[in-house]
Amino acid sequence: MRSFRKYHRTLAIILALPLAVTLLTGIAATLVGEWSANLGVGRSLLLSIHRGEIFGLQGIYPILNGVGLLGLLVTGLSMTSLFGRKRPKSEKD
Repeated sequence: MRSFRKYHRTLAIILALPLAVTLLTGIAATLVGEWSANLGVGRSLLLSIHRGEIFGLQGIYPILNGVGLLGLLVTGLSMTSLFGRKRPKSEKD
């Protein structure tokens, strides 16, 4: 259980910035494109950042985000004890 917490903490630190960028640019691109909000930034630039194209990572950025989220999901769920062995209840006198 402790190793999952260590992995979860490490993954969370590593993925915080890329996931925040993906989240914020996705929301902003939707606001600009669908709701005609004027944020001072073009939708194409937001989508370029969102997909990792601006960093030259368009082929791997979504995969890394997805694998990272999958890792956070697995380690997070493992810490909840939802899928662990049931401990027998101790009988009290």
